Amino acid sequence: MEGRGEASAEEEEEDAEEEEEAEGVRITPQLLQASSGELAPEAILLLRLRGRGITHLGCLGRCANLEWLDLSGNAIAQLGPLAALRSLTVLNLARNRIASLEPLGSCQNLQSLNVAGNLLSGLHQLRCLTGLRRLQSLRLREPLARPDNPLCAAPAYRHALADMFPSLKAIDGERVSGRGSELYQLCRDLDSSLARAGAGSEASQAAQPWVDAAFWEPRQPRRSSIMEEAYRQFREVLQECRDLSRRADDTIAQAEQALSARHDPNAFIF
Repeated sequence: MEGRGEASAEEEEEDAEEEEEAEGVRITPQLLQASSGELAPEAILLLRLRGRGITHLGCLGRCANLEWLDLSGNAIAQLGPLAALRSLTVLNLARNRIASLEPLGSCQNLQSLNVAGNLLSGLHQLRCLTGLRRLQSLRLREPLARPDNPLCAAPAYRHALADMFPSLKAIDGERVSGRGSELYQLCRDLDSSLARAGAGSEASQAAQPWVDAAFWEPRQPRRSSIMEEAYRQFREVLQECRDLSRRADDTIAQAEQALSARHDPNAFIF
């Protein structure tokens, strides 16, 4: 009888393990501690759980001070626990099974959101995010996230997003407002202008087989107003990049100094 009882207990345990594997990975306090090095969920500021086979967010809502979260490449469908993460600023949910973003409407500090490669079928599923005043970057498609969200099949979905979220500065990684977008537009206008000039030049040469007498004389270079403005803004953006690089170097140096002062430097996971 004892042998049968032990065998039955072992079978039940194996069945439970198989059922858990079939359901996928659930976020637990142990998983949070192992991934972040922090004993308390409230102490976690940055968390990367990419490609872990996660299907349930479990106790993730306890990370009340979490600011940066990467859950890409999992099998997540429900986002309920994320509603408690009011400090979250950067969230990557690419390549999951998400069809509803409702819980994210409570993440008032969210600035960057990546939901490429999910199951979002219409723009109405994004209306819950219109109250996020700080949202600046929204990504619905990217090269690595295949297939795309079904709504990306609409040819004018980016224009509709820009109207729905006027504060956005980037859609799918492309600047739609701010200095960067103005520079891109200037470059596009410049390309169009040069293309038209080239076409006109070819037509002129085709119509006149013999060149003018002064054809071989060097000519003074001419710059259009579009080209001048493009150069000016490009120089300004370049200077901003240099300033940003210097600030980044200072921040990294300060972070390295802070890390070296901690008892356990492995507590920070980047």
